[in-house]
Amino acid sequence: MYKIINFLNQIKLTTNQLVIYTCVYITLVLNFPFLSKITTVVTALESYNLFFLLSVPVFLLALSIFVQCFLSFRWITKPLLILLVLLSSVLFYSTVTYGIVFDYGMIQNTVETDTAEAFSYFNFSAILFFLFFGVIPSLLIANVQLTYSSFVGELLARIKLLSGSVGVIFLIAIVFYSNYASVGRNNRDLVGYLTPYALIDSTVKYVRKNYLYPPLKFSLLDTSPTIKNDDSNKSITVLVLGETARSQNFSLNGYEKQTNSLTKDLGVVSFKDVTSCGTATAVSVPCMFSRLNKNNYEKRVAVAQQNAVDLIHLAGAEVYWISNNNGSCKGVCSRVKTEQISTNSKNPLCDDEYCFDEVLVDELRKKLHSLKSDNTLIVLHMIGSHGPTYYRRYPKDKRVFSPDCQRSDIQNCSQEELVNTYNNTIAYTDLVLSEIITELAALSNENNIKTSMIYVSDHGESLGESGVYLHGLPYAFAPEEQTKVPLIYWGDKLHHKAKLDCLNKISEQPISHDNVFDILLAEMQVKSKVYQPKNNPFNHCTNGVSVANAKSPTISQGVN
Repeated sequence: MYKIINFLNQIKLTTNQLVIYTCVYITLVLNFPFLSKITTVVTALESYNLFFLLSVPVFLLALSIFVQCFLSFRWITKPLLILLVLLSSVLFYSTVTYGIVFDYGMIQNTVETDTAEAFSYFNFSAILFFLFFGVIPSLLIANVQLTYSSFVGELLARIKLLSGSVGVIFLIAIVFYSNYASVGRNNRDLVGYLTPYALIDSTVKYVRKNYLYPPLKFSLLDTSPTIKNDDSNKSITVLVLGETARSQNFSLNGYEKQTNSLTKDLGVVSFKDVTSCGTATAVSVPCMFSRLNKNNYEKRVAVAQQNAVDLIHLAGAEVYWISNNNGSCKGVCSRVKTEQISTNSKNPLCDDEYCFDEVLVDELRKKLHSLKSDNTLIVLHMIGSHGPTYYRRYPKDKRVFSPDCQRSDIQNCSQEELVNTYNNTIAYTDLVLSEIITELAALSNENNIKTSMIYVSDHGESLGESGVYLHGLPYAFAPEEQTKVPLIYWGDKLHHKAKLDCLNKISEQPISHDNVFDILLAEMQVKSKVYQPKNNPFNHCTNGVSVANAKSPTISQGVN
């Protein structure tokens, strides 16, 4: 090793030469996912220009050199290039391994990720990858000797390099403009694979939008919402907010493996065509509770106005948000009573980093026996199926499917092991839901309290389909595995039998996170000027409509 370092110390390069060599490495190696994607796109065309395809890495190299010409001077050259290589190697690993694209949404999700979740992505494969593609090249950069001429000489050399890169860019643009315009217009997702420039661009946009714009004045959508019970019974609704559960793996929705063996006989209604607002928690959770919908959702606006739980609380209901998800409520629960489950290992369900979701049942049980309000909403935020450490989401004695994948570098597990592990998380979620239903049913039977439960996941998950893992892809080209989520409804039969029968009739109809706002208000019997009956798919089944006359509801998906 000493001989290698000594040899490198004898290598002498100019600043321009080091910039060129580093840009070649970033372009041809660390941008392999981008080059691979664009090659697939171009060669799939009925007729394509081979020379256009060959021009892409040259164009990207010239563009990289052009950018670095303005940033790399004398003593800052090495630190800047080393940072660029290290950062690009992390992005390279994430994209190659999981198919992650670092767009604006992914930056937001990354910033709002807690430490335990972040460390779940670290594993032996990731370390080796980072060492080989990031650390070793960085050591090469750090140990070469840079030679400098006079300031004027340096400036002239830089102008020549800059002019050369501009000339190449200009020439390629003239010759292949129509090709670049056509491919770019029809494959906008390709830009997200440009390493590290897509990340830098998204980060700048995120910082500008979240830290440089002045905060909006908080808006009250309704200052006087009310609750009107249809009867004299107390009412309790439990909203279970799932994490990373995809609809395709629920046997209630037709999946061949019995992942819902416990809830299938408890009278639940599973909606089979539910679309998420986003592909990451940071977007989907605040979006589904917001009056905004997917098409016009903007976090800055959403956090500056009342959401569904705010209105329910203001109407007079008791609202509790109990979380076993360290990612927090993304601002939704800021103005209601909240409890974060402690991961202290003194609890047999916890290990100092995570707790199994059955802890939520314990907390729910305590709440149910101490409630004083006539109307109560309890939100239970699960850790659910959060990856890549799926195996840590269920106790070993609750494992249903085997062999499973007991590691975080899931790409090194067989597809059978990976799917079994994920299915175990769904089966465990099913167990938790069955226990919640049991608690609510007992309360209803013993005390004639009107009880109901709604379960909905924030987004889905990719399990290696088309080489993509986890979630968070830009919504425009995210697969259904990441955007189709489960939504399950249960109500005690004493008060909800007719409603349940009716809901079963419409459970095949498409709905989305856009409907959750109005579903919640209606379930809690909140009267508000912002409630939109047409946006509530349950509305048809809560107005005395008989099952015999049940038909598909007309649902508005474009509420502002």
